[in-house]
Parts: sequence; C-alpha cells; structure tokens
Amino acid sequence: MNKIYGYWRCSTDAQDQEHQIRALKDAGCEVLYGDKITGTSDYGEREELSKLLDELEEGSLLILSELSRLGRTSLLMQIELDKLLKKGVNVKTLDKRLDTTTMSKEIVGLIVSILGYAAEQELSQIRSRTAEGRAVALSRGVKFGRKRKYDQFQVAEVMKKKSQGEGLGTIAKSLGMTRSMVQRIVRQEAVA
Repeated sequence: MNKIYGYWRCSTDAQDQEHQIRALKDAGCEVLYGDKITGTSDYGEREELSKLLDELEEGSLLILSELSRLGRTSLLMQIELDKLLKKGVNVKTLDKRLDTTTMSKEIVGLIVSILGYAAEQELSQIRSRTAEGRAVALSRGVKFGRKRKYDQFQVAEVMKKKSQGEGLGTIAKSLGMTRSMVQRIVRQEAVA
C-alpha cells in the first residue's frame, strides 16, 4: 500500500492545529500537510492542500479530521472527493463518518451530501452569530479595526504643523512617524 497522508486546517491563528496533528499521527499518517486559512477560502489560496492533492497517487490513503477540511459546501466536498476517488485515493475521517475503503460508492455519495449540508448550515450559523455579536458590540460603542498608534497630542502636533504649511514628509520626519500615518491623521481630522 502507498503512503498514508493527513491534512489539517485551522481557520485562525487563535486556533491550535496541534490537536489535529496529534490525532492524524496517531491514526498512522506518514506525511502531513496543513493550512491556517478559513474553510471558505478558495482552493488556490490553500497552498498546502494543493500540494497534497498533487502528490497523492493511486493506492494512497488520505485521512482528515472531518470532511469539512476539504470544503465548506456540499458541492466542494463532492467535487474534491470524486477527484480523489477517480484518482484511486481512499479517504477516511477521524470522526468515523466516512471511510471509502469500506463503504459503497452510493453510501459515500449520501454521506457527503449530508455532511456537506451540515457544514453549510454550521457556516451559516457562524456568520449569523458573528453578525449579531458585531451589532451588539457596535451598539455598546466598541470600535473595530486596528488600534491607533498615536495619541491626541501627536494629532494636535500634526495638525498644527500642517496648518503652518509643512509638508507631510517633513511632519512625519520631525515627529518620528511614517508619512502614511501623518496622511491618515490629516484625513481623519478633515472628516471629523
């Protein structure tokens, strides 16, 4: 038998891939690939998954923690799984919901449809909860985006120097800021 491959994916830097990696190694994976990228990202953006799919050959076994690692929609899961099966690659999931080495093609298709639907629903719920949380936070006055790297004193100095006719580059150099930061302050103050 050919090699046993494993693929892990984490959506954010806050998530830890170690749990998935350990479980894949415990399942016998000899070669591991993984991406830190959202499940809704395009396949072209998942560099490691693309490398893995190119490397797999007939007789290989691909182990995933769950089928949604291949995609978040029923269609994406079905397409990728069909490609793998046509290539002669078997697929197992650690959650034991899919094992193409023991299941008939019809059962695999049914399971992928159900798991794909469940993944789509989960993604929809995540988006809904996120939007609700964001709305609540905004109503409480929480500001989103990156934090300012300058204070009100610096804003006052930038605006004073700008009103005296100094250029953005000169202001930036004299205050130890970047030109783009000075430009951002001037733009924000013009709006306010």
